Amino acid sequence: MTALLASATYTVDPWDPGYGVAYGELDGEPRARLDLDVELPALSWCAVTPSPHAVLPSSVLFLDGVRRIDARVWVHGVAPQPVPAVAASLGVGLVRTVPCGTPAPGRLARILDVRVDRGLYTPASSAHDLVTRHARYTVRPTRAEPSNAQPRLGADDLTQAVQQRLAALEVELATAWRAAGSPDDLLVIDGPLRAHASQVAHAVGYVKTHHTPYLPPPQAAVVAAMAAGQRSPVFAMTTSWRRHSWYLRLAGSSAAPWSGVVRLECPADLPAAGAVALADLTARVLPPLASTPHKDPRAPQNLVPIGGLERQLRHRLGDAAVLYRSLRAAAFVG
Repeated sequence: MTALLASATYTVDPWDPGYGVAYGELDGEPRARLDLDVELPALSWCAVTPSPHAVLPSSVLFLDGVRRIDARVWVHGVAPQPVPAVAASLGVGLVRTVPCGTPAPGRLARILDVRVDRGLYTPASSAHDLVTRHARYTVRPTRAEPSNAQPRLGADDLTQAVQQRLAALEVELATAWRAAGSPDDLLVIDGPLRAHASQVAHAVGYVKTHHTPYLPPPQAAVVAAMAAGQRSPVFAMTTSWRRHSWYLRLAGSSAAPWSGVVRLECPADLPAAGAVALADLTARVLPPLASTPHKDPRAPQNLVPIGGLERQLRHRLGDAAVLYRSLRAAAFVG
């Protein structure tokens, strides 16, 4: 049997991390259980035009995060065979804008906070921080490592750990700002709200893509026929957790079915009337912030404040090629 070394050493895999993993994406959401009768009876669904009398928030905050796998790494000396790891850089940020229709609408968004986090994700219990010339990658244990066998952990598991860390950082930033900000600020979290973010007050999740067709055909047809600025009725959905949800068509989208349609969600413990009020609010403040195709290939769904924040976050992550070379230089093996 090969003797274990006293401390871990590393090899950085020469495969370009930008090409991802050799197999499968992360598992998608399980099929949802729906309650379509929250705002309107399912048989009476129709496009909803938001009330023009809704009280607008003093500001709208947008929370987003980006992740990048800087290198795939092998940890030596902690098990009979090398243990996989990934070195990842994460960035989360918050941007503020004043909605149109308020006394002082803000045409320009202002970034309030940006945080960068770098980690080495691995199940190897004896791994240590990987320090390079340009950055320190703090060990982020993924799960217990078997004492007498190769850990059965694939690249997708490590990617999932990176995503979980990113979600936790987003919640930390949202919670900190919510404690210091105005209680009527609307917080828009780019991506699903997720169960652990559902306790953030006056927050909605903003989902730009539709990998899963949740609605039955009659209700899906209502969404496809919505005009810009209209929304669907609020409904409840349960996958691994329960929340209220609704669809919204943004301004500036084409007439193609589901073009420019986004899905929003809020916690299920919010009363139905509160969820409906949030849905109306998003239908008032978000369509004017839609991006345009000549500026953003993900237009109109990638809202202007979110697109600007993403560019700033990617800049703050640093040059991927420089960090990769630094990781190769700092590794003890290879």
